[in-house]
Amino acid sequence: MIYRELGQSGIQVSAITFGAWAIGGFMWGGSDEKQAIGAIRRGYDLGVTTIDTAPIYGMGLSEELVGKAVKGNRENYQILTKFGMRWKKTGTQKDFSTDKGFENLWSNVYMDGTKESVIQEAEESLRRLGTDYIDYYQMHWPVDNAPVEETMEALIRLKEQGKIRAAGVCNFSADQLREAEKTVRIEADQVPYSMVRREIEKDVVPYVQQHRKGIIAYSPMQRGLLTGKYYPDARLPEGDNRKYSRYFKPENIRKVNEFLKKIKPIAEAHDATLAQLALSWTIHQPGVVAALAGSRSPHQIEDNARAADLELSDQQLQTIHQHLEELDLDLES
Repeated sequence: MIYRELGQSGIQVSAITFGAWAIGGFMWGGSDEKQAIGAIRRGYDLGVTTIDTAPIYGMGLSEELVGKAVKGNRENYQILTKFGMRWKKTGTQKDFSTDKGFENLWSNVYMDGTKESVIQEAEESLRRLGTDYIDYYQMHWPVDNAPVEETMEALIRLKEQGKIRAAGVCNFSADQLREAEKTVRIEADQVPYSMVRREIEKDVVPYVQQHRKGIIAYSPMQRGLLTGKYYPDARLPEGDNRKYSRYFKPENIRKVNEFLKKIKPIAEAHDATLAQLALSWTIHQPGVVAALAGSRSPHQIEDNARAADLELSDQQLQTIHQHLEELDLDLES
């Protein structure tokens, strides 16, 4: 496993980080406690010591499972969690109306960045995680019910109290990062990033490189599209919101599969799967500290962890880049 410093925090994180959204069951068809705990502990055996979770993942369930999995070995893990998305009526209701098939699930989710709410959420997360500190505490999304300086002041207080070690954000633009940093140091921005979704390269990546921060990449396999397991005529079941994703348009699936066919020899040269190649490519990119790999079973984390062992040459990375430049997806809504 590869370990990297998270910004300038002194916290070393595993380049393949355990993404704990799916084990919470929310939008993933339920949760299996035994498999989830087994996956986290098997990941640790393989060097995946960093876990990224959030209260909203299963309305607290993901954090509870993480807490059970790390019990007795807490000091050897790096726990990353979030705040700002609440399922109690407080703050501003989040508009997820474009998340087709899941509108009802989001109907009771509210965004709250007030100082009081942030501090309360931290206490609730600490209880669920069974710990007295959070390694890295992230604002899940920008919110509009409180000035960003108020939200960041809550993180300063939590740091002073020793309840969090470092502060971060998710889904922030470069301009939003600048604004947040007027109050507290932000160590990284957790954002969607994959071979086929690279808009952060325009502004966020240059900003974090210039200011010695990091990128934590989520959805590095583009929700499974980069595994090569989907076909243009694929019939995704009701309740799977990939049915409505612009990336899963039949023509885009066809184009991505043609791209994957071109880079498959690189995966084969490493005796790796396309999914492992997609993860490895991600952690080879400038500014990226870690890539989140969701795992619901020990077998899945074994596959994901191996991606860190792939040493892609400059020539291989250049070949992938050239093929990506030729990839013309229709990403209009």
